Amino acid sequence: MVEIREYTNPQGRSHFKEWFEALDPAAAAKVVIALTRMAHGNLSNVKGAGAGVFEYRIDAGPGLRIYFGKDGNALVILLTGGTKRRQQNNIDTARQSWADYKYRKTLES
Repeated sequence: MVEIREYTNPQGRSHFKEWFEALDPAAAAKVVIALTRMAHGNLSNVKGAGAGVFEYRIDAGPGLRIYFGKDGNALVILLTGGTKRRQQNNIDTARQSWADYKYRKTLES
């Protein structure tokens, strides 16, 4: 199993949580299914988004996306989510969040 955690910024904000909570129930259910697949190691709908960030594509509605980073082989960090329409903004947010995650991790070690 792959452990999945949410990234929170230094103020405790989770872009992923905010996005997920705003989804309608049908879209949220599709995201939960995708997260379950990810937890079981199924990353077949994933492509690189640059700078260590990955994009999980969900073929539903407006083209849902989950952005995440991988910390080793058994840990996925959820960075944000979005749709095809705001894809570049979401990728930029995810890259900034991933850079912050890695930086803060080096401070802890």
